[in-house]
Amino acid sequence: MNRILITGGAGFVGSNFIRYFLKKYSDCFILNLDKLTYAGNLENLRAVENTSNYIFVKGSTYNKELLNNLFSKYKINHIINFAAETHVDRSILDPEIFVENNIKGTQVLLSTALNHNIKKFVQISTDEVYGELGEPGEFSEDASLAPNNPYSASKASADLLCRAYFKTYGLPVVVTRCSNNYGPYQFPEKLIPLIIYKAAHNEKIPVYGDGTNIRDWIYVLDHCKAIDIVFRKGRTGEIYNIASKNEIQNIEFVKLIIEKLGKSEDLIQFVKDRPGHDKRYSMNITKIKRELGWTPEYNLEKGIEITIKWYSENTEWVNNCISGEYLKYYE
Repeated sequence: MNRILITGGAGFVGSNFIRYFLKKYSDCFILNLDKLTYAGNLENLRAVENTSNYIFVKGSTYNKELLNNLFSKYKINHIINFAAETHVDRSILDPEIFVENNIKGTQVLLSTALNHNIKKFVQISTDEVYGELGEPGEFSEDASLAPNNPYSASKASADLLCRAYFKTYGLPVVVTRCSNNYGPYQFPEKLIPLIIYKAAHNEKIPVYGDGTNIRDWIYVLDHCKAIDIVFRKGRTGEIYNIASKNEIQNIEFVKLIIEKLGKSEDLIQFVKDRPGHDKRYSMNITKIKRELGWTPEYNLEKGIEITIKWYSENTEWVNNCISGEYLKYYE
């Protein structure tokens, strides 16, 4: 039986993955380890909390004693590491916590995995490690890493640690790098839920700079399915880009959502650009399509409609997440 430690499973992508995975597979055991920081929410997992092959433990990935106890007690043989501080703006204000969680946390987790002879370690990373891309071209998996903010630098460092543990110790590590996610259960500091919330309350919607920065947006369920395939079939020591090829300027994306909500573009407010704001990301996904047979299923139109509907029907969840501080952040 696959006995999987999923770290950061109470967060946005992690909780979506756990619900997806438990629904698809009954012959597995999932231990969800999460610190429950501001973006971790057990409400995201109410649907599975009483499932017999699932358990939650509160704790951090850099607690060596806790990890060793959990590995021994639950006979963990696989790891999927979602645990990370993820918000760029927060990393600019407080880089130290990103170093602690994203780099140190990954290193301790890798060492623990090595000591317990796990079968596969899947590291969930980001397209931001590649840095900025001009208008033409795409990043392939062998592109150089050139992160431009503390968040992406911490994720790139974690990726390199994974490579080192594979090359030095033979630890069976696979790294996935995904584009911007959206969908249900995303903390309201992120761009899409923030737009939906502010538009619903007729509040100004902040857009950095002139809004022409380009991102690829992937519906979270597509990402979950890609991770599943990498977990089952991905070759150890490899990196797999995951993207939907739905590239769009930030300002056009904001306008699209506003239009679907029936609101006025007068709500848009351009604000001072953030430091080190990369102009464009784009990844080549030929490798995961060719080797593993994965392709995205949701186009932007379909994914956004589902997402808007979910947030409109789950206002209590949104209100319970809002601390007041999140309004300063987006994307």
